[in-house]
Amino acid sequence: MDALIYDDHLFEDQSFTGMTVKGLEFQSCVFKKCDFSNSDFAQNKFLECTFDGCNLSMLKLSGATLNDVQFKNCKILGVLFYECQDFLFSVFFDNCIMDYSSFMLKKMLKTRFVKSSLKEVNFTQANLAGSVFDQTDLSGAVFNQTDLSSVDFITSFNYSIDPEINNIRKASFSIDGVAGLLEKHQVKIVY
Repeated sequence: MDALIYDDHLFEDQSFTGMTVKGLEFQSCVFKKCDFSNSDFAQNKFLECTFDGCNLSMLKLSGATLNDVQFKNCKILGVLFYECQDFLFSVFFDNCIMDYSSFMLKKMLKTRFVKSSLKEVNFTQANLAGSVFDQTDLSGAVFNQTDLSSVDFITSFNYSIDPEINNIRKASFSIDGVAGLLEKHQVKIVY
């Protein structure tokens, strides 16, 4: 990468595996089928960018800005999103595998997670108010002192949420998901 600012640029079939890239700005860029695995993209700015079909597993984003960034059909294993800048942080995920990632302490109001795997993802003390988990697998996801007010869990599954330590006011759940709210009480629910 030889420029400091990339505007409306298409990066396709490129490998950034293991690379360290810092201090760049990407505005309205599209990353298609790129490999960012085990790379360090700390301190970069991604503004209105789209990642499509990319491998971002173990990508380091410490101090990075993610503003209106879309991830589609991506593999995003073990990414610590909580290390990103809080200011203007907004993301969207569609058909992504995000297992073992962390959004701990992130303020991410009205975030959409669509048809994605969020196994073992950490949402401790995050603010997800108004977010939507649409057909997402939340097996082992950690919700601890998380603001889940007005969150739509209707089509999500495999979650375990303790209403006593999380704010679930006005959140929506399907009847099939109610067991995930009572799991800690070890009650048997019969349909």
